[in-house]
Amino acid sequence: MDRSAPAAHSDAWRLADVIARLRRTLRASIRSDYPWEKLPMAQVEILQRLEDEPGLRVNDIADRHRLAKNTVSQLVQQLVSAGLVDRVTDERDRRAVVLALTDEGHRHLQQWQQAHERRFAHALDQLSPADRRAVLAALPALGRLVDELSAGAPPSP
Repeated sequence: MDRSAPAAHSDAWRLADVIARLRRTLRASIRSDYPWEKLPMAQVEILQRLEDEPGLRVNDIADRHRLAKNTVSQLVQQLVSAGLVDRVTDERDRRAVVLALTDEGHRHLQQWQQAHERRFAHALDQLSPADRRAVLAALPALGRLVDELSAGAPPSP
């Protein structure tokens, strides 16, 4: 990518670039801090979603993650086979099935989150006090940015 192009220096591009590099670094670093982790990121994201919103159906997850239903169904089946997710009869509609984290799924996700927390804590400790304050001060605004991105479809090119 030609980083000298004017669009490459826009605020939106700079933010997208930092987020992409952060995600790549986190995915790679989790293997060193949590070497027994074998789940693909897509499965971890499903575990996180089920922790945040218990009782979702496969269709719900597919919609929220903007993935094909069959893709989510395969990922969920792998999580069920691994003992991390259970299929449970929906109490509101006995014909339907909802998904729930198992105790092992909760433990696995907690260990994964703790590994990330340790990684972030160490990295934050390496920053100057001013940089650390700037990163932490940006969190509320970044949370609102996530809400904006989640709320609607991106504009047409």
